[in-house]
Amino acid sequence: MRRAARWARAVRWARAVRWYLRELTGESEYDRYCLHRQRHHPHAPLPTRREYQVLRTRHQEARTHSRCC
Repeated sequence: MRRAARWARAVRWARAVRWYLRELTGESEYDRYCLHRQRHHPHAPLPTRREYQVLRTRHQEARTHSRCC
């Protein structure tokens, strides 16, 4: 196998691993949220990643009826 083909395979593998890890950890959710906001609300300001996490946590807690603490 040629060197270029091996390199291309390694790059594809690394990209797949990166995609999987971002999906697994939820990091890609913010990117999808930003795309949605830009498409549907282009003039609204985008929250920072930290602000998004706070909003997401509040939304999840509001949906939960019982809390452990």
